[in-house]
Amino acid sequence: MGDLNRVLVLAGGLSPERDVSLHSGHQVADALRDVGVEVEVRDVDGGLLSCLTADMPDVVFPVLHGVSGEDGTLQEVLQMARVPYVGPPPQAARLAFDKPIAKTLLDRAGLRTPGSVTLPRQAFHDLGAAALATRLVARVGLPLCVKPRSGGSAFGVTCVRDAAELSAALMACFGYHDDALVERWIDGVEIAVGVVELDGGPVALPAVEIVPDSGFYDYTARYTAGATEFFCPARLSAEAAAEAAAAAITAHRVLGLRDLSRTDIIVDTHGSSHVLETNVAPGMTETSTFPLALRAAGHDFGLVCRDLATTAATRGRI
Repeated sequence: MGDLNRVLVLAGGLSPERDVSLHSGHQVADALRDVGVEVEVRDVDGGLLSCLTADMPDVVFPVLHGVSGEDGTLQEVLQMARVPYVGPPPQAARLAFDKPIAKTLLDRAGLRTPGSVTLPRQAFHDLGAAALATRLVARVGLPLCVKPRSGGSAFGVTCVRDAAELSAALMACFGYHDDALVERWIDGVEIAVGVVELDGGPVALPAVEIVPDSGFYDYTARYTAGATEFFCPARLSAEAAAEAAAAAITAHRVLGLRDLSRTDIIVDTHGSSHVLETNVAPGMTETSTFPLALRAAGHDFGLVCRDLATTAATRGRI
């Protein structure tokens, strides 16, 4: 690979996942420094474009979560500024960030996703909340999961096991997005499968099995050390692990992603994979599954970050 002089890591932003992004960004920056790369960490604000114009880095490594960071906005801006960056093209980021649209594409590609209904907040006002909630439960079944149409880190996500809990779950969801995705709950083993492109095509990393102490992988379980037990590789049969890996690679390709991604999957009691969502900017904290999977596969985190940055910088010069 070619020389890499300076990498600009973008972290922070204004989404509810700002703290996670900052933590992930500094982890990436420290790992790059450990392998001899000059790194600057910068927040995303009104001075970003001026900064890029005045002193363009070899490549930008975005480690941003949520709106503006993962929804295609930043990717579009970086393309307009002609700055090479790690991660997907704008359109691919938009598709993956919008959970119902991504589910439709994955369904068409033959992947299993939980049955679901997507409804805006206004529908509950216009059509009667109680009647609509009753129909929702009848259609999706219990238990079910309520989540915002877009976003991550389990903000606004609730598992509903009793119909009486649905109203509160919807209110929690609408605090983060005006549209609610209501999905059938799938019992099984929760795993995360990272995908990385290092030598050409996408390769699936070992699946990470997620076992939160609370029984639900919420924000606290994700980012509190010791609150969740991880098994990597996941305790799956060889057949189930292979199916999950293939599903993650298919999702990566179908959504048009690039460099890296993470697909969240439930493996049911029959060993079948049900794709929940695919994330274009995996968390990189000490408790995040992507770095854990890299280590399990025998990769050095810093070298992988360097290679991804070098590939992106080379791509930008073509």
